[in-house]
Amino acid sequence: MTLYHFGNCVTLLYVPHYLTYKYANLSEYGAFWKCIQGGIIYAFTQLCKMLILATFFPANEASITTLSLSNFFKSSVDLADIAGIYIILQSIPGKGHAKVMTAGIGWAGAEILLTRFLLLWVGARGTEFDWKYTQKCLESNINLMHHIMTAALVWLWSRHDLNKLQSKFSPFAAVSILLLLSVYRSVVIDSLAAWLLINPWSIIAIKGVYTIVLGLIMLKYYTRLSTLIGMY
Repeated sequence: MTLYHFGNCVTLLYVPHYLTYKYANLSEYGAFWKCIQGGIIYAFTQLCKMLILATFFPANEASITTLSLSNFFKSSVDLADIAGIYIILQSIPGKGHAKVMTAGIGWAGAEILLTRFLLLWVGARGTEFDWKYTQKCLESNINLMHHIMTAALVWLWSRHDLNKLQSKFSPFAAVSILLLLSVYRSVVIDSLAAWLLINPWSIIAIKGVYTIVLGLIMLKYYTRLSTLIGMY
């Protein structure tokens, strides 16, 4: 039974990433090794973040789910993710679609490999069934959408022709705000969860809705800019 549960978790965790890679037609661009390079940059970025957190934010007894200035600054370390994704995008030749999907999938793939596989191998194969491993897998699928969305936002933010879009509100300012909301997603949702005392399933649902809403707004700007520059 535990092996069956482990197999289900692995399938739920890895199959969506594989299907996203396959149906995004990234193989036509020879993007596999670019995804690997993106994963290496992800690992280096996380190492830098850990060093910064260990140096400037030593562990204390305060809950990381409570809203405070200290936790806000700790979450600001995630701005390094934007720099890492930007480096990946700049190293990938080709169209914006290939850049965004390669960076997002490479980043998400490295994340599940480094943070989820060992967790499942040790925990999901245990003697007792626990829903938390299924929840972690579902959360990783939401993170896949989140990382692709963030890669698209970084790509939009780096475009010099973004402000050519006709809009009442500055497109560059809008994309910058979306990027900040993307970076601070964890602190916003964790603080909300601690305040409302909601259960893990509700937290996953909120993360999904949060990501979808930001993704739909991002898609509006992405589609308009892609049409403007003739990417399609």
